[in-house]
Amino acid sequence: MLAQLKETTAWIQERVAEIPEIAIILGTGLGDLTTSIEETIAFSYEEIPHFPLSTVEGHRGKLIFGKLGEKKVMVLQGRFHYYEGYDMKQVTYPIRVMQLLGIKYLFVSNAAGGMNRSFQVGDIMLIEDHINLFPEHPLRGKHDPRLGLRFPDMSEAYSLELRHVALEIAKENNIKLQTGVYVGTQGPSFETPAEYNYLRIMGGDTVGMSTVPEVIVAVDAQIKVLAFSVVTDLAIAGRIEKVTHAEVMEAAKLAQANLTFLIKEVITRVSVSR
Repeated sequence: MLAQLKETTAWIQERVAEIPEIAIILGTGLGDLTTSIEETIAFSYEEIPHFPLSTVEGHRGKLIFGKLGEKKVMVLQGRFHYYEGYDMKQVTYPIRVMQLLGIKYLFVSNAAGGMNRSFQVGDIMLIEDHINLFPEHPLRGKHDPRLGLRFPDMSEAYSLELRHVALEIAKENNIKLQTGVYVGTQGPSFETPAEYNYLRIMGGDTVGMSTVPEVIVAVDAQIKVLAFSVVTDLAIAGRIEKVTHAEVMEAAKLAQANLTFLIKEVITRVSVSR
């Protein structure tokens, strides 16, 4: 895989004069952040050697380089999911590319079901921690010490420093920002009422089908992570309703303006070396 990663990285470096230190992965219904990016260079995933292809509605499948405010950024407009049939090495392939490109900060968003009784549809939750329920681990397999540790520490998977900045910005601008634990599951079906109850008992506040594998690999790559869930449906005992993917994308739009603002403001306060 390292040979393929080097080929992908070299392909990008040949086409992008200045590689940023900040990357963003945009989740379901949250792709409009790209309208705020200036001086863009965009590549479809199909163009990029060894890159997987996004097959999910709402995930456009573009890698974008440009400026968000005064900071240069790399943006994945569309991610890869385990339920699409990819293995974890493919799901997290872009993170390893980021590692070789020299990315230092990763901002992640996702759509999620809200299990905390205080949550409402359209709320944004700052992810403080996660519970990994995927059946395959992204670091499983033969270890390559050139990419990271065999047993990486996960005691601060989500950067405490970046979380403090996000909370400060939310407070300064009167933005409602929930905090909690995200549960990552394999999908693609939504959970049953019994499963939602089980996940809530074990400590989850939101549940979704992404993010956790990407964050694990980012931490292994020594990339600082800040992640948000957008509550697109409620999974609370007595309030569980049937949900469709179209409804999830529509609900995500409710939080789009505030989430875009939060990410942009945190990025303005991030220190980069170039």
